[in-house]
Amino acid sequence: MNGEPHHPRPVFDFHVRLVPRPGAADRLLEALAACGIDRAVACAGGTIDLPRLSRQLVEGGHVETDADNDAVLGACAASGGRLVPFFFANPHRGAGPYRDRAAEFRGVEVSPAVHGVGLDDPRVADLASVAADEGHPVYVVCLERPGARVSDLVALAARFPEVVFVLGHSGVGNIDFHGVELIEPSRNVLLETSGGYTSVLRAALDRLGPDRVLFGTEFPLQHPAVELAKFAALEVPADQWRKVAWTNAARILGEGPHDVDQDAPAATG
Repeated sequence: MNGEPHHPRPVFDFHVRLVPRPGAADRLLEALAACGIDRAVACAGGTIDLPRLSRQLVEGGHVETDADNDAVLGACAASGGRLVPFFFANPHRGAGPYRDRAAEFRGVEVSPAVHGVGLDDPRVADLASVAADEGHPVYVVCLERPGARVSDLVALAARFPEVVFVLGHSGVGNIDFHGVELIEPSRNVLLETSGGYTSVLRAALDRLGPDRVLFGTEFPLQHPAVELAKFAALEVPADQWRKVAWTNAARILGEGPHDVDQDAPAATG
């Protein structure tokens, strides 16, 4: 995507991944800049190869591999504030590794899709407890599997009302209207929009309100231009877009209402 972005800035992408490969951070920053995206929350990628991940989504299974959180920290430190580091927790290791390093990160991700540990597992509750102590948001990838469903996230969020939970990828699959309905009563659960159809996005804006929706892309699995096009197609009003694209992320991360100069050029790598 070249030329001027077709959406108002500033834009904060609440979910991208950094794979531990040479040049990955530069490619990420270049893609964000080309699309007029100013900042992004970065989680580790590459913990599991994609063919195995897709098989696990269908058949079950898990890995016990640790994510490369050090690579994420390094890339974020070198980004001039454009990338915000999240800790990708491995529940098989318990909460200790996250607790020991929580001060270096701004949030935590838990993924039953990768590690296979349900949201009803005491080890995940321990991670949420650390997040509560640190004031961190918890990003969660749900599955249609016992212990990992959106209903399980709702139950976990009820146990930790002081913690902000983010339901990733528009819920389970790309038409999870049910997931939107399930989280609606839970004020501490927000929806991140990568992957879902525009119809689900519209339902989320209508049922949850723009204060509980976060723009995200899941780069490099999805190009940011595709996710931006969903909002453009819906002609989301400017006041709603500003909340989804910037204000909500800044609030959750404890950064307050400040933002960047909307007339300034997008950050480059």
